[in-house]
Amino acid sequence: MNNPLPLKLWLSGRHPQHIVAFEGPQLRTQADLINDVQRIYGWLKTQPGDRWALCLDNSYAFITALLATLHAGKTPVIPGHCREAQLREQQMHFCGVISDVPLNLSCPVINPQTLAYTAVQPFEPVPVDAGVVLFTSGSTGEPAQIFKTLQALDEEIAWLAALWGEQIRDCRVVGSVSHQHLYGFTFRVMLPMALGLAGDAAMIHFPEQLVAHSTHPLLFISSPAFLKRLDANLTAPTFKSVISAAGKLDDDTAKNARAWLKTPVSEIYGTTETGVLAWRQHSQISPEWQPFPEVRFTPHGDGWQVESALIHHRCVQLDDILEFGPQGSFRLLGRRDRIVKIEEKRISLSEIERRLLALPGIEDAAVIPITRGNRIALGAVVVACEQTANKQLWREALRAWLEPIAIPRYWRIVELIPHNSQGKRSWVQLQELFDETR
Repeated sequence: MNNPLPLKLWLSGRHPQHIVAFEGPQLRTQADLINDVQRIYGWLKTQPGDRWALCLDNSYAFITALLATLHAGKTPVIPGHCREAQLREQQMHFCGVISDVPLNLSCPVINPQTLAYTAVQPFEPVPVDAGVVLFTSGSTGEPAQIFKTLQALDEEIAWLAALWGEQIRDCRVVGSVSHQHLYGFTFRVMLPMALGLAGDAAMIHFPEQLVAHSTHPLLFISSPAFLKRLDANLTAPTFKSVISAAGKLDDDTAKNARAWLKTPVSEIYGTTETGVLAWRQHSQISPEWQPFPEVRFTPHGDGWQVESALIHHRCVQLDDILEFGPQGSFRLLGRRDRIVKIEEKRISLSEIERRLLALPGIEDAAVIPITRGNRIALGAVVVACEQTANKQLWREALRAWLEPIAIPRYWRIVELIPHNSQGKRSWVQLQELFDETR
């Protein structure tokens, strides 16, 4: 396979009729890409402000806005959502928004579809220090900004191409994960564009949509949650490779998925801060993780520190508990922070508590994960004034800020949050409040 094309050359390195993306039967060529980038680029060049938020669900439209922003000398900010209330709260981080969703914000909001086409002019080169800004939940609950240089993003694709490049040549790329978070951004935007693979502009939500892609071999970018929902009664298309991330893939799901996909699932381990760190292939039960050759893990305190060219400041302390074997591979044993993953969504318990405490009448709150059967949901323990204790009103108020899966399903009203002898919250007692056997 040819070497990956750096992002700064995406608009100049391919034939005009090269297929960049598709949506159903509609194909988008390199010539279409240049025209669509030009109309956003021409408008952005006239606008003040350096940082522009990209809120687009269609991945082709997202790519056009990404390239226009970078060539215009601006910094793309990827909030990871299109929720108006949360964008209003994050507005200090950008000067305007490019979106195909109507948004009532005090900053400029432009829908690319409303811009007129202009004659194609030469694009300004992308600045050498350019990058993108993403957000991730921190342990405090405040969304943390993560800056990724284009050099690091290109380097990450070089690693992936070295590992899987020959295997996925001539594939079409489809995905059940959003490109507005780093995993989807890396594998549904960066990877196909760099390797010249046609990518699906739409996201797949149901197995029936996946089955409809039967005309070309596929590289499927998935998650454990979607793989659990595969329907063995459907006729599978041809898969060259299937990649999963954003949550741990259990052995049963991997085994059942392999039987239908006719290929073992490859899994990626990484974080928004670090990019990819390791991978494993589910061709056997409970495979160990293989670090990418360029990643270095070192013990630090009671955890692990990781160094990599993909990390902006080169070094990050991991929140996961790792156990290394003699050959350098490792197992994941759990997490040390207050971030939980539910249906592959990274949920900050601290942020939910912060949102609850902002509601009238709530004096204190603790949020914990509750496991019922094989499902994880959230439980909220709340200290509230009696006259304001209304769970339904609280749920409705939280919808403005949180995804549905992050809204607590179980509630307990208490006089005081239980604490242990050290004055810290007693997580054992909090769990016992939701014990159905008591």
